[in-house]
Amino acid sequence: MASPWERPLDHRYRGEHPIRTLAYLLRADRRRLLAAVAVFTVKHSPVWLLPLITASIIDTVVEHQPISRLWTSTGLILFILLINYPLHVLYVRLLYGSVRRMGTTLRSALCTRMQQLSIGYHSRVSAGVLQAKVVRDVETVEQTAEIGLGATTVLTGGLVIIAVRTPEFLPVFLVVVPAAALLVARLRARLRTHNEHFRHEVETLSSRVTEMTRLIPVTRAHGLEGNALRRMNGTLNRLLTSGLRLDLVNGRFGSLAWVVLNVVGVLVLAGAAILSYHGVWGVTAGDVVMLSALLTTLTNSTTTLAGLAPVITKGLESVRSVGEVLQAPELEDNEGKAELTALRGAVTFEQVDHAYETDGRSAVRDFTLDVAPGETIALVGASGAGKSTVLNLVIGFIRPTSGRLLLDGADMNALDLRTYRRFLSVVPQESILFDGTIRENVAYGMDDADEETVRAALRDANALEFVDRLPEGLDTLVGEHGARLSGGQRQRLAIARALIRDPKVQVLDEATSALDTRSEALVQQALARLLHGRTTFVVAHRLSTVQGADRIVVMGDGRIEEIGSHEELLRRGGAYTALHSGQIA
Repeated sequence: MASPWERPLDHRYRGEHPIRTLAYLLRADRRRLLAAVAVFTVKHSPVWLLPLITASIIDTVVEHQPISRLWTSTGLILFILLINYPLHVLYVRLLYGSVRRMGTTLRSALCTRMQQLSIGYHSRVSAGVLQAKVVRDVETVEQTAEIGLGATTVLTGGLVIIAVRTPEFLPVFLVVVPAAALLVARLRARLRTHNEHFRHEVETLSSRVTEMTRLIPVTRAHGLEGNALRRMNGTLNRLLTSGLRLDLVNGRFGSLAWVVLNVVGVLVLAGAAILSYHGVWGVTAGDVVMLSALLTTLTNSTTTLAGLAPVITKGLESVRSVGEVLQAPELEDNEGKAELTALRGAVTFEQVDHAYETDGRSAVRDFTLDVAPGETIALVGASGAGKSTVLNLVIGFIRPTSGRLLLDGADMNALDLRTYRRFLSVVPQESILFDGTIRENVAYGMDDADEETVRAALRDANALEFVDRLPEGLDTLVGEHGARLSGGQRQRLAIARALIRDPKVQVLDEATSALDTRSEALVQQALARLLHGRTTFVVAHRLSTVQGADRIVVMGDGRIEEIGSHEELLRRGGAYTALHSGQIA
């Protein structure tokens, strides 16, 4: 069942503007976000209140106003400073809690969508791309939701203070601040280009180091250490040049930005001082100090906001990137279809064709076959003959372009394939294990399987003998992709995973092709137990592994060329005999 947050998100995203998507994602926490903005405004107020209170203190001293104003101003600023800590903690809870929940919701929606997308989609889109969307793009979206609040608050608060205290200077600030910020942003544009170039050089270095370490055995074997070091030194020198150039531009930018902001500040200070000296507009000495301080603060805030433009752009692009998955149309459609509660295992192909969308060529053509429950069917033929396509049709990863595929007489197109797959097991050429214990891998998805059931499956898969020798037994970690086990051990665990489900239909795709002779013998014994009484489809390159099949289907160019037992096909002297003779030779 879909997660409660996934359905509305899935329904909502249809390529609208990313800002609208962000607003929708944060809708559930909108009250917390408004509270976060209010808390932030109060906790951040010293940045723009301090110049105002400083002005009040200076005016109190210069104009010999009542000393009580001094204590009031000092007490107020101390109070605001002291409550910053609890307010900041509250702000983090409100804002970051909302943003993190939004990110979790988005990641959950992406993972749910990936489980719903067709195998065709996953065969086209690399796992690395999808991983980047779940990890990096969502992280960028989170950062986009967090940035800019400080600069925006400071800018707004400062302008309000000026409008209330010295409204005559508001037009000056509305012109001078953006102009100064624009000049600094123009200087920063060149800096961004050099930063980008330096980042590319660092990425190249990372790639070169990975390449060098992988090639060390080859390099040593052929005495090419000097060549490898020269290649690496060339990359290091380019990185050095790029880094020095970046440092120089950084230095220039920092100095010019400092000069520009301070020159503008001095000019505004001088202008305000002249007005105060001549008593124009009632500008006081405190106002002069306040305006000078606020100019620096507001200019920095405007510059910060201008500098955030690339980050915001990147964040919105990440929303679009995530949206590519959320609105991908290639879903496996199971909604409202008949659920399968029992299965005998009869599989019938009626003139089935299947053409892939990529090239439009028919991978399977006019495929007609009636498989009885418990029968073992072996599919053989040259590469590209259509064997894997037939297996994918049986699993339900793809649907017939024309013709029908029936399960116990029911059209698969009318069935909820998720319920059908409860009666199905697949043993692929490369066993797929996750980084967990042997127990967890064998009983994957079978939460009610007790230890004796797991051990029985391992025993029937000829795996118990090596599992019991391991230090942790069933609780031994297999490593990522089963890296701590041999190929034969991984394959026997895959067979145990299939056996524990007691399937009615099973698919074996080149299950022994990558094994040595001893491992293959052990796996073949385990497969013999797995095949017993179950409808089985086997694809094998080595014909010796399928001689015991009830029927062997010889395929060529997507069609059935011959069908029969091993002995029958050899007597006919046709395509199977040619394949058999070629392997013996």
